[in-house]
Amino acid sequence: MLSDITIGQYYPGKSLLHRMDPRVKLILTFIYIFAVFIPRNWVGLGIAVSFLFFSIILSRLPIKLILKSIKPILPIILITSILNIFYVKKGDPLFDWGFIHIKSQGLVTAAFIAIRIVCLIAGSSLLTYTTSPATLTDALERLLSPLKVVRLNVHELAMMMTIALRFIPTLIEETDKIISAQKARGADMESGGVMQRIRALIPVFIPLFVSSFRRAYELATAMECRCYRGGEGRTRMKQLRMQASDAICVFVVLMFVAALIILNFFLTPVF
Repeated sequence: MLSDITIGQYYPGKSLLHRMDPRVKLILTFIYIFAVFIPRNWVGLGIAVSFLFFSIILSRLPIKLILKSIKPILPIILITSILNIFYVKKGDPLFDWGFIHIKSQGLVTAAFIAIRIVCLIAGSSLLTYTTSPATLTDALERLLSPLKVVRLNVHELAMMMTIALRFIPTLIEETDKIISAQKARGADMESGGVMQRIRALIPVFIPLFVSSFRRAYELATAMECRCYRGGEGRTRMKQLRMQASDAICVFVVLMFVAALIILNFFLTPVF
């Protein structure tokens, strides 16, 4: 299960999405996350899903990679769907037994929200899959640069966020190794009650914390040895420049959002 978590992973490539300005990608990702919650009808939601598929095709990422990013959130989708099925009381009755009452509107709402969550996760994954951590740091720093007016150290903030994102796959791999080692020593982590399983994780968390602090100390030492002193006077080998393709992508996304808003006025909402 831990190997299915793909947050922070970068998939090298030369697609249009890989070549886009990271600042534009970051802004458009947030716009898409906002746009997923605009549709209140199936047509608008279908357009949002189609736009996601079109973006995946442009990124040239393997579809298995996108599905792998969705797999860890399947329990959340399942729980959310069940809650909507049982607690939405509108629509035609489909099943009545005891205290269980399932209405047609509950199924529609559950499906609608499940698709929204999938689009949200898959769309966010495209950002990290097509943007390297170093480039993402530069983009965050540039976008947050207006906060320097209030004396906020934007460079260190962007660096911390990117380092945290970059080390998620490393910590997941380390956790998987520790769990395998504990199981090889006879630790039982899959049986017993909830409290027993929590206690069984203690031998995993302790070495994981020790390893995390050791990695952080080694990283800090390596940065000091390379004379890292923050963003003051820092230069960049690669300068971020917007191209005509970035402007076209912005225009397409804005038209996409406008279409979703207009459809809400002309089509009947599903809930």
